[in-house]
Amino acid sequence: MLALLGERDGFLRLVEEAYLDVQIVARGDELRISGPEASTRLVKTTFEELLVLVREGQTLDADRVQRVIDLVKAEVTSPSSVFSDGITVGRGKVIRPKTVNQKRYLDAIRRNTVVFGIGPAGTGKTYLAMALAVSGLQSGAVTRLILTRPAVEAGERLGFLPGDLAAKVDPYLRPLYDALFDMLGPEETQRLMERGTIEIAPLAYMRGRTLNDAFVVLDEAQNTSPEQMKMFLTRLGFNSKMVITGDVTQVDLPSGKASGLRQVGQVLDDIPGVSFVMLGAEDVVRHRIVASIVEAYRMYDERIKGPE
Repeated sequence: MLALLGERDGFLRLVEEAYLDVQIVARGDELRISGPEASTRLVKTTFEELLVLVREGQTLDADRVQRVIDLVKAEVTSPSSVFSDGITVGRGKVIRPKTVNQKRYLDAIRRNTVVFGIGPAGTGKTYLAMALAVSGLQSGAVTRLILTRPAVEAGERLGFLPGDLAAKVDPYLRPLYDALFDMLGPEETQRLMERGTIEIAPLAYMRGRTLNDAFVVLDEAQNTSPEQMKMFLTRLGFNSKMVITGDVTQVDLPSGKASGLRQVGQVLDDIPGVSFVMLGAEDVVRHRIVASIVEAYRMYDERIKGPE
């Protein structure tokens, strides 16, 4: 009951705040719920779904409880199944989806050869893809992990940046390093990179290659040109999987230059083995105010430019 209700009944209070017309009384190992039938049914379902997670040994926190409440209110079937899906990486670290669309995204990657994860910052597009990539590497499903992103100049041209080419492009690839460090640790990441098992490189380095037995992740794909996107997709080799992530509202290409990510949906929409998963503000898993910021910008863009 402590794990279910939280310290000082903190999780119970969250449920009560979500259903103001319901009264919940905890007595021993029982919960008594009273109120309108529709609301009491939802509260009962909420606690049943939370109990599934507790019995699986998962630790509840306020964010997860609130997400279960939101999913139950949205009448999502079996919200606990969303959080029960786990990807084991590194030394027992388990990464789980936090929203329905994130679960759909993971399922799409498992089922398809090429998957596009499109949505705003903070929706876990790259992190979840890399988690599956690391898991595939550790299980032996693939022998290489290749991570790439376009090195688009943001205010400074590469030629004016200090150091050799590796030092020049490193700032653009830093988010990928950070994710690997979080999953595997710096030492293991460095060891695998030295062996060539993990490769992190700018998109330009993919030209002319065939990527066999590899899990390949292209990040920030909104900053590819249509020609670069075609070049990347045609690198796919045998026993390989590709995940392409990006946010079509954050294109940093020069004005008037088309984004390959915006075009590719029209080109590949009907090809078997290719899947497009759209994530939105409701899938942002950073601070809750970030979701509101993302949604506010989307509404502003629609007012100014009209819907995509």
